[in-house]
Amino acid sequence: MSQSEFRMNWIDSRKSDIGQQMAELRRRLSPQGNVVSKAGQAKTIEIFGEPLTPVQVVEKICADVAQNGLSALLDYNRRIDHAKLTGETIRVPQEELAAAHEQASPDFLTAIRHIRHNIEEFQRAILHENVRLDGDGYWLMERYRPLRRVGICVPGGAAAYPSTVLMTAIPAQVAGVKQIALMAPPTQFGAYNPDLLATCYELGIDEVYRMGGAQGVAAFAYGVEGIERVDKIVGPGNLFVALAKRHVYGSVAIDSIAGPSEVVVIVDNSTRAEYTACDILAQAEHSPGASILIGWNEDVLLAAEKAIGEQIGKVSRGELARQSLMDFGAIILVRDEDEACRLTDQIAPEHLQIATANAEQLADKISNAGAIFLGNFTPVAVGDYAAGPSHVLPTSGTARFASGLTSNDFLRPGSLIHFTQPALTRIAPDIHTLATMEGLTAHRESVDIRSEKQ
Repeated sequence: MSQSEFRMNWIDSRKSDIGQQMAELRRRLSPQGNVVSKAGQAKTIEIFGEPLTPVQVVEKICADVAQNGLSALLDYNRRIDHAKLTGETIRVPQEELAAAHEQASPDFLTAIRHIRHNIEEFQRAILHENVRLDGDGYWLMERYRPLRRVGICVPGGAAAYPSTVLMTAIPAQVAGVKQIALMAPPTQFGAYNPDLLATCYELGIDEVYRMGGAQGVAAFAYGVEGIERVDKIVGPGNLFVALAKRHVYGSVAIDSIAGPSEVVVIVDNSTRAEYTACDILAQAEHSPGASILIGWNEDVLLAAEKAIGEQIGKVSRGELARQSLMDFGAIILVRDEDEACRLTDQIAPEHLQIATANAEQLADKISNAGAIFLGNFTPVAVGDYAAGPSHVLPTSGTARFASGLTSNDFLRPGSLIHFTQPALTRIAPDIHTLATMEGLTAHRESVDIRSEKQ
C-alpha cells in the first residue's frame, strides 16, 4: 500500500453502533492473556514444551521462582532472554553505573536534570500531608508514611526508556521511599543500556537488576537469594509483566495492570492536520497501541488521514505504526462536540488530547481519562517526557476508576485516634447501642467499663 492509499478504519456515529465496535477494540487490547501470536506460541512451546496460554506461563514462572528462588530466576533469564547470568552478575555493579554516567552526553544529563526538577516540583506540590482534627476531649489524625521498599519495572524489549526511570523513581523519592530497586530486561535496551544506567546513577539508584518479565516480577514479590522482596511493584511492561503483577498482587501491592498504550485525539477546524498526524503516529509507534481520532468535521478528519499517510514513511518505526493503525486505529465522525465528549468518556483513554480552540471547555465535560492534554501546543510527548505528572497511566478503560502514578501512591495512610475519659463517656451510648445490636458484647463492655458513669 502506498502512502497516498493509506486508509484507517472509519466509524460514522450516524450509521454505526460505536459502542459495539469500541468494545471489540478494547477487548483485543485488554491485558487478559488470551491472544497470542503464532511466534509467541512457538516460543512458548520451545521454552515450556507445551502450548501454554500467557496466563498459564505466568502462573508457572511465578510458582517456580517462589519455590526455587534464584536458580529459577536465572534459568528463566537464560531460557527467555538468552542471558547467562549468575547471582553475582544479575545486579549491575556500581562501577558500571558510574562509568555509564561519566560517558553520558552532557546534553542528555542536562535534560535529565531539568526534567527531574519538573517532576519533583509537581510531585511535591501534590504530596499528601498529615491531617489532624481536634474535638472536645479527643483528636483524630490521618498520618502518611512512605513505603519502605519499592520495585520498579522498566521495559527494554524494543526501545530504551530512561523516561520511565524518571517517571517512577522520582515520585517514590519525593514520597520518601528509602529503598528503590529497579529491574530491566538483560537486553541492549534494558539493563545493558548506558543511557538507562546513567539515569539511575544520576538519581542515586544503585540497586539495578538485569531481569525482566514475569520472573523479575516474581523475584521482587517473593524475594530470592540476593534480592530482598519489595512492598510495592510499579512501572509498565509487556503482557507477561502485566499478568505477573496481577498474579502476585496480595503478596505485594502494585500500581496497575497496564495494557498497550492508547490515545484519543479530538480535533476541530483549529487543528493543523500535520500536528494531528504526528500525534496519532506518536502513539501508534508503540505498536500495539490504540490511536483514535474523533471529530465532527469530515473535511478535518480527511485532511488528518492524508497527513498521516504522508508522514508514516518518515518515522523510524513507520511500518510498526502502520500495522498498529490498521489493527487498532480508528477515525470516528461524530455529530457534534457533545457526542465527542460522551464517547470519549465511554472509552476512558489513557491519554486524551483535546486539540481544539475550546479545549478547556470540552475537558470540563469529560471525567474519564488518565491524563488530558489541552490545546494545539500540548502534545502527549510533553507529559511522556518532561512536564511533571508521571507517564504511568491507567489503560484499557480503567481510567473510569484508576489514576496515574503519583508520589502519593508511595505513601501508606494510617489513622491515629485519641480520646479522653469525658469524650469517651459522651460517645459511649452510641457505641453501646450499635455493639448490642450486632451482638458484640465484649466490644460494648470495653467502652462501658471505661466511661465516667461506670
